[in-house]
Amino acid sequence: MTAFAPRSLSRRWLALAALTLSVLIVGLDGTVINVALPTMAGELHADSSQLQWIGGGYLLALSVVMLPVGLLGDRYGHKRLLLSGITLFGLASLGGAFATTPTQVIAARAVLGLGAAAIMPLSMAILPRVFAQEELPRAIAIWTAATALGMPVGPVVGGWLLDHFWWGSVFLFNTPVAALAVVAGLWLLPKDRTAKSSAPFDALGAVLGGLGITTLVYGTILIPRDGWTASSVLGSLTAAATLLTAFVLRERRTPHPIVDLKLFGDRRFLWGTLIAVFVNFAVMGILFVVPQYLQAVLGNDALGTGLRVLPLIGGLMAAAAASEAVVPRLGARTVIPLGLALLAGGSLLGATTGASDGYGFAALWLGLTGLGFGLAVVPATSLVMTALPTENTGSGTSLLETVQQLGGVLGVAGLGSLLGYGYLARLHTDGLPARAADTARDSVSGADAVAAQVHDAALTVSAHGAFVHGMNLVLLACGAIALLGAVLAAAFLPGRTTCSRTVARCTAQHAESVA
Repeated sequence: MTAFAPRSLSRRWLALAALTLSVLIVGLDGTVINVALPTMAGELHADSSQLQWIGGGYLLALSVVMLPVGLLGDRYGHKRLLLSGITLFGLASLGGAFATTPTQVIAARAVLGLGAAAIMPLSMAILPRVFAQEELPRAIAIWTAATALGMPVGPVVGGWLLDHFWWGSVFLFNTPVAALAVVAGLWLLPKDRTAKSSAPFDALGAVLGGLGITTLVYGTILIPRDGWTASSVLGSLTAAATLLTAFVLRERRTPHPIVDLKLFGDRRFLWGTLIAVFVNFAVMGILFVVPQYLQAVLGNDALGTGLRVLPLIGGLMAAAAASEAVVPRLGARTVIPLGLALLAGGSLLGATTGASDGYGFAALWLGLTGLGFGLAVVPATSLVMTALPTENTGSGTSLLETVQQLGGVLGVAGLGSLLGYGYLARLHTDGLPARAADTARDSVSGADAVAAQVHDAALTVSAHGAFVHGMNLVLLACGAIALLGAVLAAAFLPGRTTCSRTVARCTAQHAESVA
């Protein structure tokens, strides 16, 4: 393990700033594009299918590359591939800003996905090379906060840019940030180690894993349009299950796998990863429904909506600051279930929202969920990092990020269907023309538009109440998932003795590397 000497304190934290800057733009880009889609539809004459693939192309490219990129980083250098990914991200953003057709935007978004696939796991893999074990939890907390911060801040940035500039500005703002991250990374990040492995690359495993993940993500993309029982969805999910099963069998048998599935035999990696998936599932569900609630039901614009999601980030930041002191005293086996219980409590409290409740109540439970989010995910990620072998951190972080990504994608698909079910179950469209009724059933914003057109206040009340009902079902599911995670964490996470031995071992390794 290569790390900076203790006297280079400021340099280490500047290096962390460079890493967090790179993941921040990935998080921002993931949500800022949603704000621009209506404007892009008008300016570029994009239809609904093309708009769907502006988001879908990004997810597919991200899914294909993320799994093998960690192994490539382990072999050819984390810093080299990370900076290449950031550069690719910046260039794709520049291309997207000046695109003139929907196809060009889709292509730019796909290349952005390739860059993001390198940035996320490799920036995490570098952390243990920069920080000693006693500082690593704080660094992970800051890195995690940066990844989460981009999601709610994206609409804020996007709303401000669209108010002042043309739609391409939501791409262009990434370019100078990416350039700054590259320059900072060249100066501050530790040099790559000389590659020691001459083992062949598992091309068959890469193809099986890439195709399996791609078909799984593709199937989930089709769910909102076609439904769970459509042949296109069932066919994609069946193909994904077959390919991923073949991938697992291949990785278990080949002497040089892309990912070491034996990592799941370590309780720290297994349960740290599963807890991260539970947390990601719940938080992605919350971030899926809450912006719609704030915008469609409470009437905020994109900028106001983004600002009103910030209590969740405030809770996360507070938890990240507290975890450094709390985890060593109480142990991860206590803190992680506590965080999941708080996350569950905030979600279940949110599930009692009424159509007439104002923002104050939402701010309360959002802050509580953010606090639980931070208390659970920061020590869980630290636990995973301690389980990774020094020479293969990239492969391990790629596996962690891929599992989290798939959990989030499937979670949004499932929870989106639950939201739609709850909305349609309570929406009343009696007396409306067939086309107007279909528009109202499509979304709460569509119902608002129909109500304004036909001057039907009762439809507005019905749509808002129906959406809140659907949102409450989603939050109830998020709370149940978090509560299940809390029980499993309390039962199966390794105890403080195991963690203490791990910390001591890693600290000794760090001291040897510095010496």
